[in-house]
Amino acid sequence: MPHPKKILGLSCAIGVIVIWSGFIVFSRAGMNTRLTAYDITALRFLVAGSVVLPFLKSWWPKHLPLHAALIMSVCGPGAIYSVLMYLGVANASAAYAGVFANGSLPVFTMLIVYLVVRESPGRGQLFAVGIIAVGGILVGWPGMAAGGINLLSGIMFLFSASAVLSVYFFGIRFWRLEPRQALVLVNVPNLLVFLPLWYFFLPSGMHEVETFTIVFQALFQGLGPGFLAVILFSIAATILGPTKMAGFSAAVPASAALMAIPVLNEFPSPVEWTGIAVLTLGLGILIAVRS
Repeated sequence: MPHPKKILGLSCAIGVIVIWSGFIVFSRAGMNTRLTAYDITALRFLVAGSVVLPFLKSWWPKHLPLHAALIMSVCGPGAIYSVLMYLGVANASAAYAGVFANGSLPVFTMLIVYLVVRESPGRGQLFAVGIIAVGGILVGWPGMAAGGINLLSGIMFLFSASAVLSVYFFGIRFWRLEPRQALVLVNVPNLLVFLPLWYFFLPSGMHEVETFTIVFQALFQGLGPGFLAVILFSIAATILGPTKMAGFSAAVPASAALMAIPVLNEFPSPVEWTGIAVLTLGLGILIAVRS
């Protein structure tokens, strides 16, 4: 019988996959209403920032220099990343979001590692990146062949979100941040800066949307990817090891596509499913050769 600690680690890893996949699917569902990308971003940090705000003083990473704190606040899963993701899922399906936002993360991170610390990728890593690129092309080909200008803009937003988040992922390890420090570093500055900007200057469709939709988006976005996923990821990585945890994250493109079928009634084509499978294989190889 599996050890209880291992069961806990596996449960947390599965929880992270569900939250990350749900983030993609329910964000797209939210963008299919009258809510704007700025509305959903504001709801996210209203909840996540309020939950973390009481711990600002005790959790703030005091060892971090000012420039590093600014970089992590701006490039973390904060307002910029969130707006880019929401704009991306407004124009691209959940399958596309899973592939282009999650699948490109290790590639952008690898590039940043090379630029900052001059650590060159090995042949195995480059081979895996090539497979990931093939998977991405297969997923995107049907939509692009149909002349989807909106789809192209959606993919560009998703790529941009991935590039922004890769800086944060690199910084977590580079500056040795604990999960609770990352939580307060991202959520509190974005709460204090973005909410006033949204309230006074940015377009909103909040008054045209049912209360249930607003409450659901606020609670899921704020407590799910903004708070709970960070904690679950930390527990799973501690118990299972970072390599195995990264292996679980490779399942997000496929799991997001599957979740989108009952929630959004989005059915990837056979070519898109093939691309998702190829990309997942590439992510698995990349994780293996990096371990």
